[in-house]
Amino acid sequence: MRVLIAEDDSTTRSMLAAVLKKEGYEPVEAVDGVQAWKELQKAEAPELVILDWMMPGMEGPEVLRLLRSQPSESPPYVLMLTSRKEKEEVIAGLKAGANDYLAKPFDSGELLARVQVGCRMLELQNELVKSREILAYQAAHDPLTGLLNHKAILDRLHNELQRARRHLEVLSVGMCDIDKFKAVNDIYGHQAGDDVLIELARILTGCCREYDSIGRLGGEEFLIIAPMRTDRGAASLFDRIRRSVAEARIMTRSGVLSVTVSIGVAAYAGGDTVDGFLSAADAALYRAKEEGRNRVVFSDRSL
Repeated sequence: MRVLIAEDDSTTRSMLAAVLKKEGYEPVEAVDGVQAWKELQKAEAPELVILDWMMPGMEGPEVLRLLRSQPSESPPYVLMLTSRKEKEEVIAGLKAGANDYLAKPFDSGELLARVQVGCRMLELQNELVKSREILAYQAAHDPLTGLLNHKAILDRLHNELQRARRHLEVLSVGMCDIDKFKAVNDIYGHQAGDDVLIELARILTGCCREYDSIGRLGGEEFLIIAPMRTDRGAASLFDRIRRSVAEARIMTRSGVLSVTVSIGVAAYAGGDTVDGFLSAADAALYRAKEEGRNRVVFSDRSL
């Protein structure tokens, strides 16, 4: 682990670095508060900081106040190092944002023990952040396909509509449904049906651009949100999706299958709601089914 040592006294700084290096830590040295603050602003800043109280340029408590004023899910662990032993000064350092406190001259054993406590606290903090990220991902994604789930894709559509209104941009949505999917489940089994859904999600992801959004509305129905510079690009995108699905040979637990999709597309250019937008795409999808499936149909409603 990298440890920032911010200490203006060269002898103390060298001693700290030597003790830490001997125990396998990677010391990063700063000669004053200004340099320490610069190190802490870097993308790969050390997670653990030993910060002297009295330093030129910027004192330790000032560095701490700046550090703690920046919101972060993974703030560094700070050990304040100072010759001040009065209780009021200890309280002041902790109030400024220090996690722990060590008086000079320091004892090597005590220093290492406090650094180890800091490492354990950072490990717990990082595990908590990872757990939050996992929970946030699970809350927004469909567990089978890995695509955005129903709520998340509709939230994304709401945000994209807001952005399109602000910037007067064109936005298209495609409601995509697997043709005769019930027959796949009935004939080949639900596990084969799951394999088809997973492969369809992969095809959709491969056909769409990085700034498009794809979500599973439920069952065999998917929603693709596609921002466009003009209203001409939607036909090319959604027909490419349709052709890619029709040409695919999907390996399932019941053998190789082929499916097709019907897609209803609505284009937005201002003034509509999420519900109105989805209703237009849904009506176009219904027409695609009625007209023979395996086709892309655009809404004839003026949005």
